[in-house]
Order: sequence, then structure tokens, then C-alpha cells
Amino acid sequence: MIEGLNFIALDFETATARRSSICEAGICIVKDGKIVETKSWLVQPEGNVYNWWNIQVHGIQPEETAEAPSFAEIWNGEMKSYFEQTPVIVAHNAAFDTSCLKHALEDAEIELPKVRVFCSCRAARHLYDFPSNSLENLCFEFDIDSENHHRAGADAQMCAKLFLREVKDSGWLSLDEMSWCENEI
Repeated sequence: MIEGLNFIALDFETATARRSSICEAGICIVKDGKIVETKSWLVQPEGNVYNWWNIQVHGIQPEETAEAPSFAEIWNGEMKSYFEQTPVIVAHNAAFDTSCLKHALEDAEIELPKVRVFCSCRAARHLYDFPSNSLENLCFEFDIDSENHHRAGADAQMCAKLFLREVKDSGWLSLDEMSWCENEI
């Protein structure tokens, strides 16, 4: 296990095909290799507009976010401080989640955080030989609870548990050993 392993597992659910249409944000904070906190926020996407398909995936309805704050309000109010304290992000299919973060912050004219990003899906493809490397399947394989899959807080926690398992199984001793599963924001 990596000594002093600190990261934030991140997950977003979107209301439409637009990456900036975040309707729920979830984080799971890992300090010294242990989960210490999981949080999620309902977010009002621009115009509170949803696509039918997205609702089918996560189940979040426009009524649930009609009075929710914007992503910019959540970011400036609370979320940003987590990333300032722990500038390492882990996400499953990190390209999607970091794209959501990038587009939502750009739309709000907020500077992107300076963070390192690692992809638990890339790590799984490298470490294991399962027929599917979806978050749900990997959690099934490793007996990680996936009861609320496609809700941002639950998915962030599932990702954190999976990444901790990947670090253990790989024998990595530093984040630099994992640079091949690093993503750009």
C-alpha cells in the first residue's frame, strides 16, 4: 500500500449529453488509504433540462433539482476546498468525469484546479482480465457494495474502494508508478 495515500474519488451524473449538465456530484475522500468521508450534492443543470435517457440511467428527476444550487455555487461554496486540500482525483472512466468538471467550470468562468487524475478503469484493464471493466462489474467481482449504482456519492465510494483494491493488488508504492493510468484534465 502506498504510504500516506490521499485522493478524492469523483463521480458526476449528467442531465443531458452536454458534459457541463451536471445534476449530481459525488466525492469520496481517502486519507492515508482509508475512506473518511463521502458527500454528494444535487445540482441544478442549466435550465433544469433533462434527457429521457439520462433519467433512465440515474433516476434523477428535474423536480429533484428544481431548487438545487448551480454547480458553480457548490464548487465555490464547499467542493473546491476538498480539491485544494487533496489535489489527487480518481475516477472510473476519468476522461468522462474530468470532462464534466472542466466544462462545468469553464461555463462558470472558474479556473480549473491543479490536480493529478488517475483512472480506475485504466488500472483495472492493466491489472485484471475480466470480460467487463465497468464499475458495476468490477465491484461485483470484488464484492464491493454497488446498491446505489449511478448515484454520484455511491459511485464515488465504489470507485474509491476499487482503486484501493487496485493499489493493493498491484503492489504500487507511489503515485508515480501509476503514471500510465493518469489522465489530463
